[in-house]
Amino acid sequence: MAAPAADEAWCRETVPRVMELVSPRLPQRDVCALLAVSPWCYRALVGNPRLWEVLDMREMKNAGDRLISALSLARYRHLKVLNLEFAQNIEDRHFVHLKEMSGISLENLEFLNLNACQKISDKGIEAITSLCPNLQGLSIYWIVGLTDLSIGHITKNCRQIMDLNLSGCKNISDKGMSLIANSYQGLKKLNITRCIKLTDDGLKEVLQRCSLLESLNLYALSSFTDKVYKDIRLLSNLTFLDLCGAQNLTDDGLVCISKCGGLTYLNLTWCVRVTDAGVIAIAQGCRSLELLSLFGIVGVTDACLEALSKSCSNSLTTLDVNGCVGIKRRNRDDLLELFPLLSCFKVHS
Repeated sequence: MAAPAADEAWCRETVPRVMELVSPRLPQRDVCALLAVSPWCYRALVGNPRLWEVLDMREMKNAGDRLISALSLARYRHLKVLNLEFAQNIEDRHFVHLKEMSGISLENLEFLNLNACQKISDKGIEAITSLCPNLQGLSIYWIVGLTDLSIGHITKNCRQIMDLNLSGCKNISDKGMSLIANSYQGLKKLNITRCIKLTDDGLKEVLQRCSLLESLNLYALSSFTDKVYKDIRLLSNLTFLDLCGAQNLTDDGLVCISKCGGLTYLNLTWCVRVTDAGVIAIAQGCRSLELLSLFGIVGVTDACLEALSKSCSNSLTTLDVNGCVGIKRRNRDDLLELFPLLSCFKVHS
């Protein structure tokens, strides 16, 4: 009789406790599978709210129906992170249904990832954001059908946004930027990659109102000019700046950007009008640079490398000068003499 009793105690107490300890280190889908191990494991795992703060449905099929089923469960009542990136079969109607369901609350949700959910429109954004008043981060990468109406819904319903990824939302205009500028003075991260309808005026308003920005991604936006690039100097907290493809950026703009002394990441790939003067200004002003890409800039020479070696040799770990035909070829040892911490470098062949 002692052995069966010991086995039962093991199943009732020890196994559930072990499962509870290891579950935080497992993928969420594995945690869900553990619910079926035994009734005791089920109760122990469901009773641990920290295990259900994240709902990861990335690339999942029938994600819309599964989302509704999941959010109907009490254990997701304190959900903080919802990832629907590349999820399939999720549409506006699912978000509208959630909005209409009684007992559904996403008041604790802090981050929502809807990247590439192409069937979502402005209507869906209105419905889901109405459920998330305390959202701090929102990523809607490559939902090309969204318009400024979505920005209006986001700024109205989610007043605490600090991280906003609009990459690939090609129908967002300066009107949307104005809404962001007027609503999110505490914004820390903004990604407007390939938001091709934007002009200097829209970005300028953001730069002047959102002065706490730490990360700004302007990748593949070739229409901006120095008129607005010069205002980047207003971002004293900026550490990450991607200007890849900024074809109108000149040395004058870079001199102003060099006032952002905390920059650690700067991508100047294909900024074809930049010369040594601009890069030297960056070297002298941004002495904490860890990554710098000068890929494809034919107007820079060894002079900018010398300036970088004097000011950034103690921080620079990644340097790309591929396609910079004015910079002479160097082997690994030569580069390490200039930049001892360099771990990743690309030079033209």
